[in-house]
Amino acid sequence: MDTSEPGFFEIERATRETRVRAALKIGGAGRAEMATGIGFLDHMLTLFAVHGRFDLLVAASGDTHVDFHHTVEDVGIVLGDAFGKAIGDGAGLSRYGHAVVPMDEALAEVSVDLSRRPFLVFDAAFAGERIGDFDTQLFEEFFRALAHRAGITLHVRVPYGKNDHHRIEAVFKAAGRALSLAFAPDPRGGGVPSSKGVL
Repeated sequence: MDTSEPGFFEIERATRETRVRAALKIGGAGRAEMATGIGFLDHMLTLFAVHGRFDLLVAASGDTHVDFHHTVEDVGIVLGDAFGKAIGDGAGLSRYGHAVVPMDEALAEVSVDLSRRPFLVFDAAFAGERIGDFDTQLFEEFFRALAHRAGITLHVRVPYGKNDHHRIEAVFKAAGRALSLAFAPDPRGGGVPSSKGVL
């Protein structure tokens, strides 16, 4: 993927635990290139990009020999920074997005406000502690990091579902669609979508 194309927001973050690079283009073609070293996370981020119609590249390396926590959280941080840059001053954006996505027996609902007020509500429980070697608790950590660094309000809810893979997959698809709607141009016209005049 040529991230030098117009419209890409690129972020890099390096710590003693991880190194993460992300490039994000809102309103792309849903192109996805993932190399985090964590197969299940790559799969979920690909779904997120495809259903959000983002062009998204994520490359990460980290101390996965310890566990996946640092890499997953730092990928969320870097993606959050990229989305935060994409918001800019918010002028012309719809600001709000909501999506309900079924995945077989599971259902996920995600609502987003590009508010510049970071907050996460994560109402999703999983039946197991792991999917393969992936700790299911890390999904809340990922979305918390993304929401706080992007400066958005994000509500995630999974009211039902039996299969954890289906539940998580529905969340990432719904998050992509909700963010895509929030970033869409406001059909009512330009300007900052706030009574205060600023986000």
